[in-house]
Amino acid sequence: MSNSTDTTALFRPAQTGPANPTAVSALAEPTELTEIAAADAAAPNPTDGTAQPQITPQRLARIRRVLALRQPDLTLVLANIHDPHNVSAIYRSCDAFGVDEVQLYYTHTPFPELGAKSSASARKWVRTRRHRDLQSLQNHLHSLATLCSDNQPGCPAAPGPAHPAPSPGCQVLATSCSPTARPLEAWDFTRPTAVIMGNEHAGVDPELLSIAHGELYIPMYGMIQSFNVSVAAAIILAEACRQRKLAGMYAAPRVSPAELERRIAEWIRK
Repeated sequence: MSNSTDTTALFRPAQTGPANPTAVSALAEPTELTEIAAADAAAPNPTDGTAQPQITPQRLARIRRVLALRQPDLTLVLANIHDPHNVSAIYRSCDAFGVDEVQLYYTHTPFPELGAKSSASARKWVRTRRHRDLQSLQNHLHSLATLCSDNQPGCPAAPGPAHPAPSPGCQVLATSCSPTARPLEAWDFTRPTAVIMGNEHAGVDPELLSIAHGELYIPMYGMIQSFNVSVAAAIILAEACRQRKLAGMYAAPRVSPAELERRIAEWIRK
C-alpha cells in the first residue's frame, strides 16, 4: 500500500456525502445500520409473491447506495478452493469491497457446503456464476469490459513470456509465487480485472494459468511465504479498491440508470 493514502478509509464507511443524487461515495454509518435493522425487523415483508415487498425508506436508500458502489468489471475466480471457511470469508470480502459477481470454477474439487450463519448474508448480495469448462469462463471474463457504461481503454499489462498479451477488454491475473509474477501494486486495477484464486494446496491449475495475462504476488517480509487464500483475496481487493477509489470509480454508478433500477428492484425482493 502506498504511504500517501489513508488506507483506513478503505475499511470503514466514508463520512462524506455525494455531491449529487447519482454520485455515491459513502455507505451507511454504523448507527444508521442499527436503525435500519430495527426498522426492517418491524416492517412487514410478504414473501408469498402476491404483493410487492414493503421496505423502509432507510433500507431502500441503503440498497441504492450499495448497488451504486458495485464494480461489475472487478471479479474473483474461485478455482477449486475446498475449505468452506475460506470461501465464506472471500464472499464477505467481495461484498465489502463492492465486487458484484464471483466466478466459480470447480473441476476436480467439490464446491464446499457453506454454513448458513457464516456465508448466507454475504452470498445473498454477491452474485455467483458457475462455469463448467475453461471456454465458458474465458468468454465471460472477456465480456466484463462491456458491463460498465464508463469503461475506457486502460493501460495494458505487460505480458510475460508464458502468457498471452491482454486484449483491450478484461485483464486476467493469477495469484502465484513464480519467478515471472509481479508484485500486487504493479498491476493496474482500474482496468476490468479478474483475479484467479487457486486451491489452498495446489494453487492455480496450469489450464487457468494459460488464460492469464500475468501473475501477481503479495510482497511479504516475514519467514512465511504465503497468505491464507481468503486473506490474500482481501488484500488484493483492498488494493484494487484503493486504486479505483483514487480514480473516482466509486463516485458514481458504474452501470446505466435502467440497470441500476432493475437491480434495486431485484434486491428489494431478497
